[in-house]
Amino acid sequence: MDMLFPVIAFIVSVFLCWLFMRTDSRFHILDYPNERSMHSKPVPRSGGVSILAGIYLSITGWAIWVGEVPSVVFWIVGAGLFVAIVSFLDDRFSLSIGYRIVVHFISASLLVYGGLGLEAIPFPGGALIPGKVLGILITLLVVIWMLNLYNFMDGMDGFAGGMALFGFGTYAILGWLAGNEVFMLLSLIIAAAASGFLVLNFPPARIFMGDTGSSLLGFFAVSFILWADHEGIFPIWIGILVFSPFVIDATATLFRRALKGENIWKAHKSHYYQRLVQAGWGHRRTVFLQYGIMFACGLMSILIVDASIFIQMVSLAIWTLFYIGFFLWITRIETKYSSC
Repeated sequence: MDMLFPVIAFIVSVFLCWLFMRTDSRFHILDYPNERSMHSKPVPRSGGVSILAGIYLSITGWAIWVGEVPSVVFWIVGAGLFVAIVSFLDDRFSLSIGYRIVVHFISASLLVYGGLGLEAIPFPGGALIPGKVLGILITLLVVIWMLNLYNFMDGMDGFAGGMALFGFGTYAILGWLAGNEVFMLLSLIIAAAASGFLVLNFPPARIFMGDTGSSLLGFFAVSFILWADHEGIFPIWIGILVFSPFVIDATATLFRRALKGENIWKAHKSHYYQRLVQAGWGHRRTVFLQYGIMFACGLMSILIVDASIFIQMVSLAIWTLFYIGFFLWITRIETKYSSC
């Protein structure tokens, strides 16, 4: 019976995406091209509402069915709703960054209050710089950064939806391996809702997820990492590896722009994946390459989750070298393209 709820999430997401694409829908909100955009004509951006509905209807149905839900689920789902609401208002009315950050801080604080705050900075083999206050501060910063970086990375057809499918699909397998059925099921529900959206978002996209979808998925991604670490499902660095195609690109781009003195909150299209598209690879070819990286990250996470700390650290070092080489390769592709 439990496996029915991911199916419901998929169906609801697909149906609402199709419905919101209709011009007579009250949720037909258009995304007009700007300096950050990779599209050239207006596209509906209400797909995030479809993802939201698929996830929350399925989780609500499951909660009613089982009758007893772990408190951590209430904290994550409740805090995520605040993120979704402010993000929808931003999609609809373009709120200032200040309003959004305040709500993001409140949502992150709810996770801490619900018991998911770090009591020390985690480090392989033990804790580095133990201290509850510092750990909580790091938690707040990481949650706010993760949900915003997912939004930053939502700039190519099929990309953010694909990351959710591969990322939460991997989380589901890791939850199953750890014997945590609740973690597995909720991960499957989110992956299924993202898959329903992806049906109509795959290049060329007919609908976007907007801030509603990207911020919510980013919030769930980091919340599940904290949840997994708290209950011993997998350590934090495994969760980061799963979503590293987003985490590394967004973080590297942030530091590069900051070093150049650029406004890091201003819309742009200088993420590495965007640069590859603009260097002649196009949306579909680039997204398939990224899917391959996402799959490899997920597979590696599954293979090393129960390995020794040494093996895990060697694996992370290899991935670090891979990303350095990958970004240098994209720079080289750009140089060749510009000289043609």
